[in-house]
Amino acid sequence: MAQANLLSPPSQIPPPVALQLSQKAPPILAAPPTSSLPWPLSLLFTRETPESWAIHENLFLASIRTGDDASARQILDRLTARFGEDNERIVTMHGIYEEALAKDDKALERIFEAYEKILRDDPTNFGVRKRRVAVLKSLGRTADAITALTVLVENSPIDAEAWAELSELYAGVGAWGQAIFSMEEVLLIMPNSWSAHAQVATLHYLSSPTSLPALSLALRHFARSVELNEYYLRGYYGLKLVAEKLIPLLSDSSSSNAKRNTDDDDVPPPNLASVKKLDELATSKLAEIVRQYGSGKKGWTGFDEAEVIAARELLDRK
Repeated sequence: MAQANLLSPPSQIPPPVALQLSQKAPPILAAPPTSSLPWPLSLLFTRETPESWAIHENLFLASIRTGDDASARQILDRLTARFGEDNERIVTMHGIYEEALAKDDKALERIFEAYEKILRDDPTNFGVRKRRVAVLKSLGRTADAITALTVLVENSPIDAEAWAELSELYAGVGAWGQAIFSMEEVLLIMPNSWSAHAQVATLHYLSSPTSLPALSLALRHFARSVELNEYYLRGYYGLKLVAEKLIPLLSDSSSSNAKRNTDDDDVPPPNLASVKKLDELATSKLAEIVRQYGSGKKGWTGFDEAEVIAARELLDRK
C-alpha cells in the first residue's frame, strides 16, 4: 500500500495519499526553515540534509496537485531563498506554480512565452523544456508537443520520462508504430520496469486487437510484467484479457488461418496450452486480489479501487 511518505514523489502515488501529504504542509511551514542563509553559507552553520529539501519539494508538488496554492507558494518561497531564483530546478518549479494558477489559454500562452525566453537564454534547461511540452498539451497543440519531445529525446536519448510521454502523445493520435517504438526505448533504459512492459503490451493490444502477432507480443510483455511483480494487478488483467482473445485464434478450428496470417511476421504464435495456463494463472491471481481487497485484509488494501472493480467485472464475464 502506498504510504504518505514525503520522500516519495507525489506524481507516483494515488490522489488520496497526495492529499495526506499536502495536509502536512501547515506543521512543516510553521517550523523555521532548515537555514535562512544562502548556499553555500547554509552548509557551514546548519545540519541540513538532502532529504530535508526533498521533503519540501515533494510537499510543494503535493500541494499543487491538491489545489493548496497558498502552501505551495510558501514552500516555493522557502526553496527559492535557499537555492536562488536562477537555480534550474527552482525555475521549473516557478513554472509549475504559474501553470497551476493559469485560468485560461491566454495565461498559458504567457507562460509558454516565458518558457521560450528562458530556453533562448539557457537551451540546456531540460526541466523547462518538459514544462513547455506540458503547456503545449494543455493548449491542445499535440503536433507541436510531439515535435518538442522529439527534439528533447534527440538531445537526451536516455530520458525515460520523455520517451514515455512521447509514446503517450503518439498513441493519442493513433500513431501506434511510433508509440510502440517510443515505449520500447523506455524498456531499453529500464528493462525491469513492469509498468513499462505492461504499457508496451497495451499498445500492441490497442494497435490491433484481433491480430495474432500483436496479441502474441502483448501476451509476452504482460507475462513479463507479472514475472517482475507478482502482485501487479494491471499485468494480470491484461494477461487474462489477451489470453481470452488468443485462445479462439489458436484453437483447432482457426489455427490454420492464424498460421497463414503470421507467415510474414517474425513473431511465432504462442502455444495454445501455454496460453490456457496463463489464463488460469491470471484468473486465479485476479480472484485472489479481488477477494483479499474486499475483505480489507492487511497488506491487500493498497490496490487502486477502480482497477479492482475492473478486475471483478472481467471475472464476472465468465
